[in-house]
Amino acid sequence: MRYYIYISTAKVDMLYAQIPPTLARRLAVEAKVDLKVLSLAVQSPRGDATAYDKLNLVEAYLEREFDVSWMSEPTAWFRGDLALRIAGYGDANSPTFMTGQDGDTLVALIGSAHHLVGYEPAPDMHRVGHSALPSLFQLLRDVPPEWEYQLGPGWREEERPGERHAVHEVLHFAEALTVPPVYCEFLARQLMRGSVELEGGRELTVVIGTPLYVAMSDGEPEGRGA
Repeated sequence: MRYYIYISTAKVDMLYAQIPPTLARRLAVEAKVDLKVLSLAVQSPRGDATAYDKLNLVEAYLEREFDVSWMSEPTAWFRGDLALRIAGYGDANSPTFMTGQDGDTLVALIGSAHHLVGYEPAPDMHRVGHSALPSLFQLLRDVPPEWEYQLGPGWREEERPGERHAVHEVLHFAEALTVPPVYCEFLARQLMRGSVELEGGRELTVVIGTPLYVAMSDGEPEGRGA
């Protein structure tokens, strides 16, 4: 049982609709989903399944059909277990930014604030998606005023976004965040990856992705990571 912080229902619905019906029931068994509920997958309109049922099936499908890797060596889909600083509670149509570092790997996740669990916009509000690189680069160029309290002093005095390589900007923004971290597990789609050379010649890998889900973890795992 997971304590979710973020679930991208848009991604879940998109991927769930693409699972072949004949495979859905088999995956339901593997994912230990209630078969009475998931019989809907082959007998009834798929919209009757809950978001959690769909997420379990999508996760099982990705594990079966794709090479889901660990965050230190990410493929198209990757997992992680990391202390994340989460910024973006505020305007429901704003992005949310989650970031954390483990050894020589820094992970930055971009998503939409309205997918944060327990943070529902008004039903009649037009929802804007932010699960792509353009939203991330826009965020780096034009930080929302309500985010200022989450950033360290001198943020505005540093080099402006666009004057350095994109991964440098992500690193700079991640280092400026001051909100307390929350230890989380996540599954994400990779958007971009690059490296930054730090002082002393050490190389830091920066992995940018958009999360399918983020959930609270029980604590720092042993023997995992870089």
